[in-house]
Amino acid sequence: MATIVIPYKPRELQKKIHSDLMRWNVIVCHRRFGKTVFAINELLKQCLTSTKERPRYAYLAPTYKQAKTIAWDYLKHYSRGIPDIKINESELRIDYPNDGRIQLFGCDSPDALRGLYLDGAVLDEYAQMPSSLFGEVLRPALSDREGWAIFIGTPKGKNSFYELYSKADSSDKWFTQTYKASETKIVKEEELIDAQEIMTPEEYEQEYECSWTAAIKGAVYGREMAAAMATKRIGFVPIETKIDVHTFWDLGISDAMTIWFVQAIGKEIRLINYYQNSGEGMAHYIQYLKNFARDNGVSYGDHFAPHDIEVRELMNGKSRRDTAREMGINFRVVKQHKVADGIEAARKLFSRVWIDETRCKYGIECLSQYRYDYDEKRGMFRDTPLHDWSSHGADSFRYIAMGWQDRLALPDRAAMSQPVQAYSSFEVF
Repeated sequence: MATIVIPYKPRELQKKIHSDLMRWNVIVCHRRFGKTVFAINELLKQCLTSTKERPRYAYLAPTYKQAKTIAWDYLKHYSRGIPDIKINESELRIDYPNDGRIQLFGCDSPDALRGLYLDGAVLDEYAQMPSSLFGEVLRPALSDREGWAIFIGTPKGKNSFYELYSKADSSDKWFTQTYKASETKIVKEEELIDAQEIMTPEEYEQEYECSWTAAIKGAVYGREMAAAMATKRIGFVPIETKIDVHTFWDLGISDAMTIWFVQAIGKEIRLINYYQNSGEGMAHYIQYLKNFARDNGVSYGDHFAPHDIEVRELMNGKSRRDTAREMGINFRVVKQHKVADGIEAARKLFSRVWIDETRCKYGIECLSQYRYDYDEKRGMFRDTPLHDWSSHGADSFRYIAMGWQDRLALPDRAAMSQPVQAYSSFEVF
């Protein structure tokens, strides 16, 4: 048996986590705690000491670019003393002499994980990942070999990371721990004081004190979502069977396809359902619409899609709008617009929006996590939003604001199950 020395000297807290880990783990930690270094070395230890045949481990970041930027150099650095390793730069993968493998992935391409088996996985910055990723993709990959998982990161509001931590904290099958900067003493006191002077109180509480209630930094709809929650416009929203349901789509094939289901009652815009999938053809989504209408006793009004629905495919010369029309849905096209204009329109619309918290759970996560891209070199947010898993649901929400027409007919008050002020016409602004 060969002895391999990894150039890693863990801090006392890191050392304790290494020894205390269970199969399922949630670790909440402040900035500069050293979570990525800890995660990479835990993967290395597990991979090199595994007695399983062809062990496989994964490190996941919110995006592929982040995985490469944050963790790839660390993995290569701590693997450098291991003989006979094979580094694959294009796939962010290192193969080890025991036939083990560690590979980096981004959650913006979850299909790359489908069909794999894993003995262990680290989900770094889980607060910025889609909640469906673990259940739909990673959990099945860990089943055959009874693999483990570590969810680690800094809070980004009360989203799926918060829900996971809350559930795990009350279970004896999970290891959970929170590390605040004021308690770990890893970051020097003078540095924390300096950070407090520069950052807003909300930013500091989130980044250094692991606050779940602080606003998400750079969130596009941060204020609007906070107002919606404060006024209880995110909660139970009934489906009115006598009111037409309108749908708003963001198109994708290999990328995500998203649909918001909307009912307009007076000045209220009720988001009653949200659906998202990927890798499916138009027929799949139309069948979903039929099933939703059948199960909830509703009928449809108009269906809205962005302008690229009219792009024709080279193979058959048909657009997806043509294909949908042949299947019984005639889309109305949302005019092409600047993203910034659409965001501004959506912000104006927000005060009238009610969202069902159960049927639209994933869509709510998209709206909450949709944020501006951060320019690391300039130390400021760009004017354009970050394109990640949350942008699909946010884009289709933007089409609600840009695509709605004043001429949509509204029902009489008698058609409503709850008294809502009636208006003779619907106006977005």
